[in-house]
Amino acid sequence: MKRVQFIVKINAPANKVYDLMLGISKKLTYEQWTALFNPTSSYEGNWNKGSKMLFVGTDENGEKGGLVSEIMENIPNQFISIRHYGLVKANEEITEGPEVEKWANGFENYTFEENNETTTVTVDLDTTEDFLDYMNETYPKALEKLKEICEE
Repeated sequence: MKRVQFIVKINAPANKVYDLMLGISKKLTYEQWTALFNPTSSYEGNWNKGSKMLFVGTDENGEKGGLVSEIMENIPNQFISIRHYGLVKANEEITEGPEVEKWANGFENYTFEENNETTTVTVDLDTTEDFLDYMNETYPKALEKLKEICEE
């Protein structure tokens, strides 16, 4: 696993950025910025600490795929930590095996720091070597989309 970091400054208060990034009030706002990873990107579950969450989308065959995760920490408007521990493949949850071991216990953490109505979002992400280029290319674009949504 490689840890990568992405940072974006958004001209909006932390409570607004947190709400729109996670799709708390309206799931659509989460789906809009994560569409850069997969046009059908969404989640099933909730953001409460200890909750199971599925981060999913459909593939070119119309099958649901994605990550099985747990919300490890959620301090509203400040910090959220997600631990990925499985895969969703062809609508099935897989939590063991060689494919899962590559991802198991990878974290995705979001930190929100507000200063004078500007929020700095820092994303710390564990990824596999084979997804490194994809993440380095796609994550900044997704965060730019998030910035657009929050500054509207």
